[in-house]
Amino acid sequence: MVAIALVVAAEASALLVAAAWYGYELLTGAPVLSFWGAVFTLVLLLAFSAWLYSVGHFLFRGRRWTRAAALVAQLFVLTIGVPTLTGGVIWAGIAMVVPALAAIVLLFDKRVISYASRTADSPPAF
Repeated sequence: MVAIALVVAAEASALLVAAAWYGYELLTGAPVLSFWGAVFTLVLLLAFSAWLYSVGHFLFRGRRWTRAAALVAQLFVLTIGVPTLTGGVIWAGIAMVVPALAAIVLLFDKRVISYASRTADSPPAF
């Protein structure tokens, strides 16, 4: 569970760094086709980063809904990582694909499933 939460938190941190870089480029006058489209993209990067931090936090705490959210996030990472890998940017592709595949495999481990489905003497898993 800790490994999956760390992978999700690392992905959230990467998105936050990308948002900071994107915002810096936007403020320094980098050419864009649509200013408001660029602002919308920046807001999406920040929102998705916050969502992933939330998923990582509640995954670590054992909430049931986080397994599905983490799986969807890993599938999104794979849809970007595989074309990056096959497009010739090997190290960036590996940096996206390997943690995503590891997280997907770990999400279906029976210990993770039982941890996220606790109902007895533990906080509610919803």
